[in-house]
Amino acid sequence: MPAWTWFELAIALAYLAGAALYPLGLGLRQPLCKKAASLASALGFLLHTADLAAAGLLQADVLQHGQFYISLFAWLCVLVFFVAWWRFKHDFLSLITAPLAVVLFTGSMVIHPATTIVPEHLSLLWFGLHVGAIFVALALLALAFGAGVGYVYLERKIKTKSKIPSALQEMPALDTLDRVNALAVSVGFPLYSISMLSGFIWAAFTWKRVLTGDPKEVVSLGIWVLYAILFHQRLALGWKGRKPAKMAIAIFLLSLGSLVLINFLLPTHHSLRAF
Repeated sequence: MPAWTWFELAIALAYLAGAALYPLGLGLRQPLCKKAASLASALGFLLHTADLAAAGLLQADVLQHGQFYISLFAWLCVLVFFVAWWRFKHDFLSLITAPLAVVLFTGSMVIHPATTIVPEHLSLLWFGLHVGAIFVALALLALAFGAGVGYVYLERKIKTKSKIPSALQEMPALDTLDRVNALAVSVGFPLYSISMLSGFIWAAFTWKRVLTGDPKEVVSLGIWVLYAILFHQRLALGWKGRKPAKMAIAIFLLSLGSLVLINFLLPTHHSLRAF
């Protein structure tokens, strides 16, 4: 097995340890277990950072491989979680982030570069603006999704006066989960909009049309409209609580479904399959 593969396997195992140890620590009420989970995730993130940096330095055509983009998305999800952890002083959202990092990174490992080539004309400005902005926006959506799931669950328990399982009694307060959701949406929507705008501009230069009828464009526009409604309701009308939580959950699931189903299964300019 090549040394590079062993290195990627070490990253996956570190993320897997973080994903497994944190819920175990919650269930057993063991702070040391949760601390070990945090250290494992941090180690995975550092190794992952080195992996991406090495790929960028050693592989001249790295931006041509879909494998790199999926790995980058996983890295950004973990980065956004660490920023939120620092901002809100709570690690509960690792219940969502760590498993997501495991799935995305291991998914990038099994994607063979030779079968997921990204078109060359989409590799420069497109990567910097379009892909960079959309991936950060999606990582923030993942954070909003985790906060939304936590909010809906905790609110239901409070309203029905049901007992919260001991493993989940360290959940953040409803107000904290709502603030995480609000921050993710207020930063994520402008980035999503930048990605859409840069994509349209790039399409105008590449295909001489702003809208090409690509299925990814249609779905992305629909997601943008929903995201815009959530953003407006949040900032202009002070929308809080269960409704924005549920809407963030729906938008993230739609975005994730779009990334998987359209980019890999349908004929599209954004395909990560063979060209």
